[in-house]
Amino acid sequence: TPAHSMVDYEMSERHGLPIRQVINEYARMEVKDEELNGKKTLEAREIIVKRLEDAGLLEKVEEVEQNISKAERTNGIIEPLPKLQWWIDVRKEFKDEDGKTTTLKQQMKKFVEDGSIEILPDRFKKVYFHWIDNLRDWCISRQIWYGHQIPVWYKNPDEENEEIFVGLEKPEGDGWIQDEDTLDTWFSSGLWTFSTLGWPEKTDDLLTYHPTDLLETGYDILFFWVARMILMSGYLLGEVPFKTVYLHGLVRDAQGRKMSKSLNNGIDPVEINNKYGADAFRMAMIVGVGPGSDSNLGEDKIRAYKKFSNKMWNASRFVLENTLDLDLKDETPISKDDQKNIDELDEILRDVTSDLENYRLYLASEKMYHYFWHTFADKIIEESKEALNGEDIEKRISAQKMLLDILKKNLKALHPFMPFVTEEIWSEVPKDDDLPLLVSAWPTGDKK
Repeated sequence: TPAHSMVDYEMSERHGLPIRQVINEYARMEVKDEELNGKKTLEAREIIVKRLEDAGLLEKVEEVEQNISKAERTNGIIEPLPKLQWWIDVRKEFKDEDGKTTTLKQQMKKFVEDGSIEILPDRFKKVYFHWIDNLRDWCISRQIWYGHQIPVWYKNPDEENEEIFVGLEKPEGDGWIQDEDTLDTWFSSGLWTFSTLGWPEKTDDLLTYHPTDLLETGYDILFFWVARMILMSGYLLGEVPFKTVYLHGLVRDAQGRKMSKSLNNGIDPVEINNKYGADAFRMAMIVGVGPGSDSNLGEDKIRAYKKFSNKMWNASRFVLENTLDLDLKDETPISKDDQKNIDELDEILRDVTSDLENYRLYLASEKMYHYFWHTFADKIIEESKEALNGEDIEKRISAQKMLLDILKKNLKALHPFMPFVTEEIWSEVPKDDDLPLLVSAWPTGDKK
């Protein structure tokens, strides 16, 4: 049954056998046998078994467990059907922007091989090359209700004088019918990097923002989406769509299971945000999760960063309440011990900056978390209380300046990970301007 079984289909391809469809789109038989024709597939099977029994050809019947594809909503058995489809030939030669002969397959591989596109983490380059090396022609037709309808028009279909027209608008004259299929979702989304910027016109946005610097997505769609964007941009624009691909892992439940409707183990972001705050949720998603690594996420981890948010509020409130009388223009020098604390933070911030520039987000967030809680809040603030409450004015002012400087730098460095809490605290911090934290200078080497 080469029109039904994938194994038989591959055998028929090797031996040049005809492909005869016997099941239609309604899962009913389309055959010359009058008793079978029009019957549902399950009914037809029972008739065939009865015929075999009557002819004495049925040796035995036994239960065999096997994997059968079923529809998600109806639970009906999915029957493979041969259909006329539209395909992209990935091996067909064409001239690239430099006039050199290439193919889609060669172009997709070249962009990653020559470093035009960097894939992080590096181990996924092997996965990418495995896909491309084994790339087959891409079927872009889909028989679904939504999506971009294929821009192909037919006149006199199924006849010898059939006409086919490809274009965005319906051709002139009567009798033209548009192809009912839609384009594969990955075909449409593969156009994303430039179709949103005014392409095919050479707009200012296209010239300014394409290619983009960074694409961040899940490793599970490295081929389905990332590779297709590389294909589309390379062919239509002659350039890469992005310079770096950062792949994150899958977010699983606390037991390491994939989130699914059937297990009812998903996490509702709105519910979690209302319960613990968006910042706690963000930190739980980043800290301890390397690029391309799956993460087990439960409420316990999110609750822990809710406590960190509270710690930030309390520590910041202490600093702000104890610096109310500080004149920002006061020229009292900062003591050596207080300056040492500032210098140690600057050293940590240089590491954090390097981590961010090299996409080690999990390390940068964890370092700032530990510094704020265990060094700033638990150690520096506690040690500064003696100077803040003492009689020595210079020591008090030095401690005030040091605490305020460290608080500002912490808020800036934590802002990418916890934007809401830090921005709110920043609005209460005394400073020389009213700029929001979002557009403030990054703290490395910042003495303000």
